[in-house]
Amino acid sequence: MKANQIKIYIAALALVFSVSACKKEVKPSTAIDDESALTNPGDIETATIGTYAVLRNATYVRSAHFLTEFQGDNVAQGQPSSDDLSRCYRYTHIPTGTHGANFWKQAYYVIVAANKIIAAIPDNSSVDLKQLKGENLYLKGMMEFNLVRVFGRPYTQGNGENPGVPILKEGVPAGAPARNTVKEVYAAAIADLLKAADLMTVAKADIFASKEVAYALLSRIYLNMGDNANAIKYADLVIASGRYKLLQGTDYASYFTKTPEANSETIFAIRYTKTEDQDFGAIGSMYYSGTPGALSTPGAQGNTGYGEIYASQQYVAALDKNPADLRHSFIAPYKINGVLQVNTKIAPNVPMYYVTKYNLQEGIANLSSPVYLRLAEMYLNKAEANAKLGNAQLALDDVNLIRTRAGIPVLTLAGIAAENKTALDVVLEERRLEFAFEGQRAYDLFRNNRSMTRNYPGTHALNNTPNTNITQTILPTDARVIFYVPQYEIDNNKNLTQNP
Repeated sequence: MKANQIKIYIAALALVFSVSACKKEVKPSTAIDDESALTNPGDIETATIGTYAVLRNATYVRSAHFLTEFQGDNVAQGQPSSDDLSRCYRYTHIPTGTHGANFWKQAYYVIVAANKIIAAIPDNSSVDLKQLKGENLYLKGMMEFNLVRVFGRPYTQGNGENPGVPILKEGVPAGAPARNTVKEVYAAAIADLLKAADLMTVAKADIFASKEVAYALLSRIYLNMGDNANAIKYADLVIASGRYKLLQGTDYASYFTKTPEANSETIFAIRYTKTEDQDFGAIGSMYYSGTPGALSTPGAQGNTGYGEIYASQQYVAALDKNPADLRHSFIAPYKINGVLQVNTKIAPNVPMYYVTKYNLQEGIANLSSPVYLRLAEMYLNKAEANAKLGNAQLALDDVNLIRTRAGIPVLTLAGIAAENKTALDVVLEERRLEFAFEGQRAYDLFRNNRSMTRNYPGTHALNNTPNTNITQTILPTDARVIFYVPQYEIDNNKNLTQNP
């Protein structure tokens, strides 16, 4: 990828973008050439909006979701698909996989665009320009971390010495970069986010970066690298800011139908407006199909979406341990006359538990603004880190905060000991229930050296002989826990090496 080939494209709609206490309306544009986009503060602001807009591109957000969530055991694919998402789900990756290529290309697009802006703004600029520089540093750090999770092995394997992804530095021609180590990419992302947090002083809405957004991502990154003290430190900074609060009751049950700006728990989300509805091309189309005239009522496949990916029986069983759990609101069993329907396109048939975390924003079937960071994660990051530090009661305190919000009984040290469970066991169980379908489950298991075990019907059984054997186990050391570097990149850059 050559830097001088990058164009920064602007959203189709006008966006409200705040660079100070005042808000300025930025009108839509076509495309701004990177040689002329950064000549004054107004152009830098517009170019930054264009960089955010890349996150809404289906070749980023949709592909990123398939690469991360479909590796988990909370989802079940009900039928084979010609889309490369089937390989993501079944762990049958290929170097020419569509979603890996899409994700790599768009993530580096964001990095190169952000680098242009970062290099154009001196650190001693005005408050408004430093804010914009910080936002672009955040976007760059976010892409670096997302890329290394998908294409590099978990940090906790080999202390980060495995191959990661190339680091592109601002002001340095991209050329033909080699892969940096996982440790080096993590260090680069952390450095970008720490600087971003220092530069950003405007408490913007949760569809833009701010100091707290950078802190929240730092907490996630430190947790994934096993730096438990810093995972707690940065989670605490987000919590102590007072900017966010856990939704309760019916507000929580309708969490994902709210716009990000109206949601006090969301820290960062990718905003879609009504006019940007992707319809059958949206993430939610794979998870849900509503009844025409009553969209919130589950209907047959193909009504409002494909409805091919369901909550797994394994996940539903975990959720059903507490019938009053409010997180039942995020799945919708497709029933006819009270009878749960099954997808008959594979054997054994797959129960059709639709998922609704990506549907029904503002009453539109497939409209959603995917949530990337939210406050509940800060509490459960702390819980996992404390469990690993031997602070079992502190870990349970934060787990119980989330369980209480969900309307289910709290846990005690004596109670979990009686079940032969550790504090880490119950933290990971709670993370599973809370963050199902949000792209975290596989990483939660693999960074903790735990296997992914799927013992429920789905197309993963097609890997087996006989294919009625529904069990699939992926060890954390398996080569398949990461994806191949896109083959077109290998072909065009002799300095890149391929994953085994």
